[in-house]
Amino acid sequence: MNLPQIRLKKNKDTSVKRFHPWIFSGAIQQIPEEISEGNIVEVLDNKGNFLGIGHYQPDSIAVRMLTFRKEAIDVNFFRHRFLNCYALRKNLQFEANKTNVFRLVHGEGDGLPGLIIDYYNGVLVVQCHSAGMFRSLNLITEALVEIFKYNIKAIYNKSASTLPAKYEHHSTDGFLWQASDNPIEVMENGHRFLIDFINGQKTGFFIDQREHRKLLSSFSAQKRVANLYGYTGGFAIYAAKAGAIEVLNVDSSEKALIIAEQNYQLNHLKNIRNTVADVSDFLKTNSEMFDIIILDPPAFAKHRKHKTTALRAYKQINARAMKKISTGGLLFSFSCSQAISAIELRQAIFVAAASENKNVRILYQLHQPADHPISIFHPEGEYLKGFVLQVE
Repeated sequence: MNLPQIRLKKNKDTSVKRFHPWIFSGAIQQIPEEISEGNIVEVLDNKGNFLGIGHYQPDSIAVRMLTFRKEAIDVNFFRHRFLNCYALRKNLQFEANKTNVFRLVHGEGDGLPGLIIDYYNGVLVVQCHSAGMFRSLNLITEALVEIFKYNIKAIYNKSASTLPAKYEHHSTDGFLWQASDNPIEVMENGHRFLIDFINGQKTGFFIDQREHRKLLSSFSAQKRVANLYGYTGGFAIYAAKAGAIEVLNVDSSEKALIIAEQNYQLNHLKNIRNTVADVSDFLKTNSEMFDIIILDPPAFAKHRKHKTTALRAYKQINARAMKKISTGGLLFSFSCSQAISAIELRQAIFVAAASENKNVRILYQLHQPADHPISIFHPEGEYLKGFVLQVE
């Protein structure tokens, strides 16, 4: 099958030859009129030499590379990639009787840019972040069913909110194969959670914080803990089950806190209380002090143009949190903004500590877990970063 071709400008092929999966619009010499959004295209250098195959998008990231070899992007392609994804997760040795929720496919980190698939106790939740992946949903579904047919209950498409805003053929969320109850109950490190994969944020749960929730457990006994931006209570439940005296779970979403309350009941916990509030307002007006505070805000910067404003917001929220921590207490501070580096987050926290005249020590530097892998050729994939800090 002959694919439409995109030729790059002279000297604009260096990053592609280093296997970076993104080609920016400024590197392209010309886009043929017959190419439409989401097309699979062949990428050539200035002299017409083959570089790879990817999905075209009329945006700043114009091509997301799928392969650097001449191969068909068909069901066999997806089957092979999914088998590789599953092999990695299998090697991570999640205990089936304790953890049945993990990320199966993580975009560029798994060689499938624009595609996220999370596994929730038999339900696969698919999110397409590019038109190309959305147009490949039939192939994706076919490959998933062939591989996992006897190990999954359903496949759900949740791409309506993640497709590019300009894409004219927007998705309607719904089941691609079979069906399942929603919410669905899962286990993570022996803790029970209800996952609302239809209405919840992202695919329903913040799987990437699994190891950090576990780390929190080791510090929580006999402590007063505040889980800010607490969502459905992930960090709160780990702290409470580890013996915290009291846990406060704060979120602006009343719907999320309703599920959080159900999660507390699932885990037989009575030492957690919910507060519906904007976190900034809560930190301004609440007079309580805590031994541990978790700050896991939504992305303050989704694009680099918002970086300055975002860093100001991280500095402000960390400074306010430090005021509420008892001497010697801990602050778990995170950023999931891809545009903010770990160094920049650390600098924002430094400015916050200095402004509040707090002596702060870094105990742990944190990042996304192994089921959210980072391609060595795509450092931008390191989106989650965090610190465990002692505040005096």
